[in-house]
Amino acid sequence: MTAIQQIGQIIQDRRDHMRITQKQLADMANIGINTLYKIETGQANPTLESLQKITDILGLEITLQVKKI
Repeated sequence: MTAIQQIGQIIQDRRDHMRITQKQLADMANIGINTLYKIETGQANPTLESLQKITDILGLEITLQVKKI
């Protein structure tokens, strides 16, 4: 599973847990429902702005981790 797919799955799982429909979340985040669908299914690479709106609504946090090389 790619990172984009993992992000989408986390968003979908949290949205389902909170019992929010795709339409409701899309409206709250001011993005199109098709865009949200593509984000959740790993078919889109969301902008940081869109991702921040979605995660704020869902009570999630965006973090950056550095891999050891």
